[in-house]
Amino acid sequence: MTHNAQTKTVTEKLSLPELIAIGVGGMVGGGIFSVLGLSASVSGHAAPLAFAFGGIIALLTGYAYIRLGLHFRSDGGSFTYLERAFKQRNVAGIGGWLLLVGYIGTMGLYAYTFGVYGSAMLGDKFNTPLMHHALASLVLLVFLGVNLYGVKASGGTELLLVAVKVAILALFAVAGLMTIKSDHLLPVFNKGMGGLIMGAALIFVAYEGFELIPNAVNEMKDPEKNLGRAIFISIIITIIIYIFVALVAVGNLTPAEIAKYKEYALAVAAKPSLGQMGFLLIGLGALLSTSSAINATMFGTARLGMAMAQDKELPKAFSYTARTKPVPWVSLLVISVITLVFVNIADLTIISSFASSTFLLIFIAINLSAIRLSKTIRANVWAPGLGLILAAGSWLVLMGYLWRNDTKSLYQVGFFYAAVIIAELIFSQRGVYPPRGQTHLS
Repeated sequence: MTHNAQTKTVTEKLSLPELIAIGVGGMVGGGIFSVLGLSASVSGHAAPLAFAFGGIIALLTGYAYIRLGLHFRSDGGSFTYLERAFKQRNVAGIGGWLLLVGYIGTMGLYAYTFGVYGSAMLGDKFNTPLMHHALASLVLLVFLGVNLYGVKASGGTELLLVAVKVAILALFAVAGLMTIKSDHLLPVFNKGMGGLIMGAALIFVAYEGFELIPNAVNEMKDPEKNLGRAIFISIIITIIIYIFVALVAVGNLTPAEIAKYKEYALAVAAKPSLGQMGFLLIGLGALLSTSSAINATMFGTARLGMAMAQDKELPKAFSYTARTKPVPWVSLLVISVITLVFVNIADLTIISSFASSTFLLIFIAINLSAIRLSKTIRANVWAPGLGLILAAGSWLVLMGYLWRNDTKSLYQVGFFYAAVIIAELIFSQRGVYPPRGQTHLS
């Protein structure tokens, strides 16, 4: 971060509502629309509780992010915290690379969902793979432009998108509660407690997003008060939304219907209470949700790339900012181009599994970092300790699910992780095998 970025006038700073919007926008994105069916098929009637369980892990980990964020005040977020917590600096490098790849996969998931709903709302004539890909690409380019324009435009856009989106989902939940069928919800644990944990692990990508808030610590008003408030409020809002949306969806649709309609499950669940207007309303909610999630994720990921470049994990060009505003334009462009390629060629099943697995691993590492640095950051160890245990258990359950049901995806996840570790050890300027002409950094 340049000196000019740190001395921006107060009018350039992100307010608490804008910070909450970045957190909620980052979480309530394509996740709830594209992975709800998967969660319901695994956890059954307990799908709302699966989302609640994921929210508990997010809240516990949120405490770790608050203490670490306030102490280190770095745009690098998770990457910086890992760097400070572990003497072996390749640990932070691997974590940073995983975050970048995870965010790119997540933005791909959001853009894919935007394309699916957008083409569906245009009618059968335009509901084609070509239109789907065109819309998915277009939404990424639009928010690349928004983020290149500047910080305030990004925060203000996020606040507007999230306010409309939450209002739509609230209407869906209130209206849908009136038409719930009790036999769709009872018995609650019709697929056992294991199904609940498995469902939570599979959809954990839906809670990726709040950790973007500390990345903007140098661009927010009064971080001592607003960082913690923004993280906890955004997670609580998201938990409430997910529980009620999942409750309405499971209460109005049978498992067979959820599996049949897949990405459209929420829109179809709105029909019993709101008719065709409900379908269109949820479609609009999906477009706004994915849009705001792309915006928030792009905002934080570009700053992560900049921080990694400053620590010689990425080429120096990633740290370049515009002359008149603290916008890491090279980082934005490269990340957006990679996401564009990813969303147009990747299998969304592997993207979802990889993203959930990646953020569970990152949260495990962050909770461990908070425990290791507890005295330095003045943190209690019980919250990150419990968060670490729950996240680790969920990750093991997810790996077990893939082993039993989708070994191809498991192997692909393993391949991605191996590639990330190899890239860090060989190509990083501070790696085990640094590039020619470079020496190990202390």
